[in-house]
Amino acid sequence: MDFEILRPYNTVIDFTGDGPRMCVLGGADQKRRPMMKTRWMMGAAAAALTVAGAAVALAADLPTKKEAPAPVFVPPPFTWTGFYIGGNIGGVWGTGTRQSTLYAAGFPFLSTYYPNNLGTNPGGWLLGGQAGYNYQSGAAVFGLETDLDWTSLNRNFHYISPAFAGLVEPFNIYNGDYLALNAKANLDWLGTTRVRVGFVATPDNRLLFYGTGGIAYGGGSANYNLYDAFYGAYWTGNPSSSRVGWTLGAGAEYALTNNWTIKGEYLYYNLGSSRTFAYSNSLFFPGVVATTKYTWDGSIFRIGVNYKF
Repeated sequence: MDFEILRPYNTVIDFTGDGPRMCVLGGADQKRRPMMKTRWMMGAAAAALTVAGAAVALAADLPTKKEAPAPVFVPPPFTWTGFYIGGNIGGVWGTGTRQSTLYAAGFPFLSTYYPNNLGTNPGGWLLGGQAGYNYQSGAAVFGLETDLDWTSLNRNFHYISPAFAGLVEPFNIYNGDYLALNAKANLDWLGTTRVRVGFVATPDNRLLFYGTGGIAYGGGSANYNLYDAFYGAYWTGNPSSSRVGWTLGAGAEYALTNNWTIKGEYLYYNLGSSRTFAYSNSLFFPGVVATTKYTWDGSIFRIGVNYKF
């Protein structure tokens, strides 16, 4: 068999048999197939990477399903309008006088041995509560408030006169005698009902300055007892304990929150005066009258806290 190898494809021509035949053997083609396969795989990988990159870029442009941010609470602007109730504590200083006289035409010497002023300027504590309503219009605030407080305001007075001496009277029976006086005045409770007119002093409306005035009322106990040492004579009286008058003052209040406020306040009060008359129970001092006048006025300074509805 004769054949010729044709390069580069290793083609074999067979001249035997019925005629020449040509066939292609493996040769160099078998070596090229792995290389072509490798190149094809590299191209496919590059195409896949290109498609994947495009998909990622497209996904980045699509909207995402993120959770909505938590809502931020914005409190409403503060206003003083509304009802409120609260408590207070402070001090009270009485400036009223307690004056007394003991006189009769037949016994002018008694005024020499009897004190005229029974003491002034007592002080004490007060504790109580208040309630009211405010209405705010712009920077102006209008309100009505009523309060009631217990007080420890009291004044005790004790006096023993010098012995009567050098008296000119027929029987000289009063020489060496003397008087003993015990007096007391308490203000047990005090209340007011007042209008308040003020203005807010800060942009957030929380600081309020105000003036206030109205009626004041109070009550307590007052009494005096005067005794003669030798003859058992005595005079006693109990001035009226319930009084109505007026009050005037000013204050400041600050809102800590939309519901809680604190305040400081000064008030002057005047409850008028009361007078009593007492006569001796003894024949040794006929016609001798003891009079006592109590003036009920003073000053209050207190702090308080309110809850606004």
